[in-house]
Amino acid sequence: MRLTLYTDYSLRVLIYLASKHKGELSNIKEIAEAYQISKNHLMKVTHELGKLGIIETIRGRNGGIRLAVAPEEINIGEVVRKTEDDFHLVECFNPDTNRCVITSECGLRHVLFQALQAYLAVLDQYTLRDLAADPAALRSLFLKNPED
Repeated sequence: MRLTLYTDYSLRVLIYLASKHKGELSNIKEIAEAYQISKNHLMKVTHELGKLGIIETIRGRNGGIRLAVAPEEINIGEVVRKTEDDFHLVECFNPDTNRCVITSECGLRHVLFQALQAYLAVLDQYTLRDLAADPAALRSLFLKNPED
């Protein structure tokens, strides 16, 4: 299973925000610089995370973003389910586009479905707090100069 960049960036934003002191605001520019990734991608990600109620976006000159709920309340499996477009690991997972001639007799679909369920079950066991267990250590990594 491979996550989209969108989900990857969503999780990175959440980890970054979880590393901050409670209630401290961040902005997209600083997150993009910390990870050395596209600010434009992060704008889309933060907009969606805000719509999902996972982060709070504050507009204005002194605005920014922060977690809307405590890290221990943000389930990683749930975030992945909400940020991934689909879980069509193979063609036969999508009945609308499936053209595989052996679908009715093939065991691969069932094996991969079972694997997907196991994958999501593992993600369901973790919260954002688990991913950002040592906020100070994370903050020190975000502050490092990329040339070091």
